[in-house]
Amino acid sequence: MDRFVLTDAQWAKMEPLCLGKKTDRGRSGQDNRLFIEAVLWIARTGSPWRDLPTYFGHWNSVYSRYSDWMKAGVFKTAF
Repeated sequence: MDRFVLTDAQWAKMEPLCLGKKTDRGRSGQDNRLFIEAVLWIARTGSPWRDLPTYFGHWNSVYSRYSDWMKAGVFKTAF
């Protein structure tokens, strides 16, 4: 996807707060920015997760990751 909702400056502020960085222990996210863009797409459109465009990845994988981040309080505390 060539066009993002987040500017590079906004992403630079958010990136250190994301789970799954290469410096984190355990499983790391392949592309945190694309994941955040997928969450923003869902929020912006109000569409169900199953309608997530495939260029964001499989909808269930994105939703599972979103659910994990919600349980961890990432969106509540960081964003």
